[in-house]
Amino acid sequence: MPGPDVRGGLFPALLKDWRRRRGLSQLDLALTADVSPRHLSFLETGRAGPSAPMVLRLASALAVPLRHVDAMLLAAGHPARYAAADDALPPAVARAIALLKQHHEPFPLIVVDRAYRVRDLNQGALALLGALLGGPAAATAATTHGLNLARLTFDPAGARPHVANFAEIGRELLWRIQREALAHPDDEDLKDLLAELLALPTVDTDWRHADLTVPSDPALVVRLRLAGRELSFLATVTAFQAPQNLAVERVRIETWLPCDDATAAACRALATAGGTSGARTYRDSF
Repeated sequence: MPGPDVRGGLFPALLKDWRRRRGLSQLDLALTADVSPRHLSFLETGRAGPSAPMVLRLASALAVPLRHVDAMLLAAGHPARYAAADDALPPAVARAIALLKQHHEPFPLIVVDRAYRVRDLNQGALALLGALLGGPAAATAATTHGLNLARLTFDPAGARPHVANFAEIGRELLWRIQREALAHPDDEDLKDLLAELLALPTVDTDWRHADLTVPSDPALVVRLRLAGRELSFLATVTAFQAPQNLAVERVRIETWLPCDDATAAACRALATAGGTSGARTYRDSF
């Protein structure tokens, strides 16, 4: 049974807040969640307390992130459901990512979290990072010490000098992070990342305020200058649908596909160079 302070307290406020964030009326949410408008009104005013399945139904209809679903459950007097999973990926998801990494070789695949920290990558990505950062040792050191893909893109001592279409990529990436920070106002990691990026000299003044009327591109063409050549990749971001796990919810998989034969050949050359004794540098390999 919910505690005496639950019904008239936090849960009604959380429910109303999420409904308003999604721009829904009570009737809209009632129809979406298949709940009577009268009962939904009682839940929002605290006149009724929700069961755990009702909390989950409403949270699903509102597309509430899992960590916030736990907050709603606790506010309604029920045990958290997702926090127990901690940061461990379910074995099936871990195997799926391992297969994706393997089968995408020699082309880059990078696993990041919601704050763009690199959590895993395949050998193709490590080879490309080596070409950008000055060699395999530098790439390994960067990933070992907590590489952030967004920070690397804007860093004047990182990838920024090699991004041929930075005017497009930088703006789109920054606006995407700004949208994500607006959608998750309590995510301190995203706030810190955004503040750090905005302080960098590579950020154009016109990018500092996202134009929310411009849709975010689902895929971007990234053009990189390396060893006097230009490589062109189609970069896409994939997330797991209905994650049911906090760790899975945070996972984003960036896959980079070559846009032309020359870029594909360069990736194969980089992969070959990465497996040799190191007599050639990565930038000499193509």
